[in-house]
Amino acid sequence: MIDKATIDKIMDAANIVDVVSEFVSLRKAGVNYKGLCPFHNEKTPSFVVSPAKGYCHCFSCGKGGNSVGFIMEHEQMTYPEALRWLAHKYNIEIHERELSDDEKREESERESLFILNNWALKYFQNNLLNSNEGQAIGMQYFRSRGFRDDTISKFQLGYAMSERNALAKAAMEEGFKEQFLIDTGLCYKKEDGEIQDRYFGRVIFPVHTVTGRVVAFGGRILTNNKKLAKYVNSPESLIYHKSNELYGIYLAKQAIAKKDRCYLVEGYIDVTAMHQSGIENVVASSGTSLTTGQIRLIHRFTSNITVLYDGDSAGIHASIRGIDMLLSEGMNVKVLLLPDGDDPDSFARKHTAKDFQDYIEAHQTDFIEFKTNLLLKGVTDPIKRSEAISSIIRSVSMVKDQIIRATYTSECSNKLGINEATLINTMNKFIRGDIEEQQKEQKREEARQPQQIEPITPATPMQQASKVEYMLIQMVVRHGHETLYKDIETEDGEKIDLSVSQYISYDLGTDGLTFHNEIFNRMLQEAVEHNNDENFNSESYFTHHPDIEISRISTEMIIDHFQLSKSLQVKNDEDTLRNKVIHLILDFRMDYVEQHLKDLQREISLSINDSEKVMKLMNEYKDMQAIRNSIAKELGNDIII
Repeated sequence: MIDKATIDKIMDAANIVDVVSEFVSLRKAGVNYKGLCPFHNEKTPSFVVSPAKGYCHCFSCGKGGNSVGFIMEHEQMTYPEALRWLAHKYNIEIHERELSDDEKREESERESLFILNNWALKYFQNNLLNSNEGQAIGMQYFRSRGFRDDTISKFQLGYAMSERNALAKAAMEEGFKEQFLIDTGLCYKKEDGEIQDRYFGRVIFPVHTVTGRVVAFGGRILTNNKKLAKYVNSPESLIYHKSNELYGIYLAKQAIAKKDRCYLVEGYIDVTAMHQSGIENVVASSGTSLTTGQIRLIHRFTSNITVLYDGDSAGIHASIRGIDMLLSEGMNVKVLLLPDGDDPDSFARKHTAKDFQDYIEAHQTDFIEFKTNLLLKGVTDPIKRSEAISSIIRSVSMVKDQIIRATYTSECSNKLGINEATLINTMNKFIRGDIEEQQKEQKREEARQPQQIEPITPATPMQQASKVEYMLIQMVVRHGHETLYKDIETEDGEKIDLSVSQYISYDLGTDGLTFHNEIFNRMLQEAVEHNNDENFNSESYFTHHPDIEISRISTEMIIDHFQLSKSLQVKNDEDTLRNKVIHLILDFRMDYVEQHLKDLQREISLSINDSEKVMKLMNEYKDMQAIRNSIAKELGNDIII
């Protein structure tokens, strides 16, 4: 367990802008920061981060929270895992007892796979740096590619021994289960049941998530054996979904955000070589065709992307589909063809970072010019030319922004010498076709889904509470520390000040009233307990509460303060605040009385054969009606609920 003092230290150290910036490209917007929401796909930034308040919120999907809540939601971590992540980021030491063997076995399978991958990473690195075979074969290969020691260390490169079950034996000697070796893809079982290493005799490129956790490995063969694949990559697993990962993203994300551009290349070596040359805003698609998930990962940090192709690459035509996908996701796309005979690796080794950067700036083109040169160069056949032009217009139709799309259409008309109206008609057909296909696919998907009765799920804290309960606790969160009455004289003649939270607790307590929602009861109690603490601020206390559910609820409750600029916020003077609190308490009491009257009516109807009980209930009902009338009179016509 992590003790309270350490949690407080972590919460105090965590800077919400700093934390969110690890995953989202943020831009200053007044006193806050804005960026594209990392929790859903959007083209216009609606994700706001408030450094003053210490939390973030998406005004489109509603997700957000403080630093811990953000990490939990974004990285799908548990509360302790998110605290450890932040502790590591801010170099805060956590003292925890070593887990027993039994507790280790009880760890979730997902976490076990991460632990095994982390062990394998160190195993591969140790092979490369400290074994004779690793030095003679693995290191020799990296040296032949010009990789320096700092680059090898930065990318945590390694080597898998040529013995076919060396890793399997070493892992099982360390106590790792055979099944986990198979589940991670580090090993596989042959038909005879023997377990074998997947990467034996290969140099290793670890694949990291955007937060730096190792989810997979890529292994490159060092022999000329035609029967073996040049690269072997980890298969899909519980922790690795290749369509959502990009090689190099962990090391590139800050540079991508800073430069506001991402370079997309084909392979591990290209990324590593460009980093070494000084160009760090570069990623690769990890041996897969570009996917929507990968594009959205890049889009978190920038809307601008340059795709680098080898000058003599035979796969350019096949890869061109990726450009349409980038456009459909709202990316601004440039394309660069390197000189014949060069790939990003070889070009990076021949040039300095500045030379490489200058070459990119001078030679990158927009996708229209690229496709025009690629598809129409030397083409005279009318049919083939028509097909090429249709392909170019198809790409233009993928652009979401209407103004940009219109600009590209006009440019195409000038370049291709075709009437703009003709191009617009063709483009509109593509757009209508896409919409129709999306609708058909949605219907097919609905038809594939089995008809099920929706399960009854437990009510959330918000669903359990009435509106007036919510508004009362909202008052506690926002103003709980503020003084509502000054110099109130007690029975002992002592004069005290009464805060908002103290007044609400006292008023409800006189009649033994509590909230239906236990979390709300706890929040009110804590506000009262901490009210005399020096510098206690209820809003800060609850939004940074160590209980993540309380923190999440509190963040929701102050969102409208967060959304309004200071000039538009209503200033709460003492009398206005007092009137609101009193009115809300009366509303709460009215809610209670109305519900009690309904319960009494139900009880009376069920006790019709017991005249004595009915008379007792009727008297109670009459008393409740009198209380209701009294409260209604106090409320007057200006009723909130």
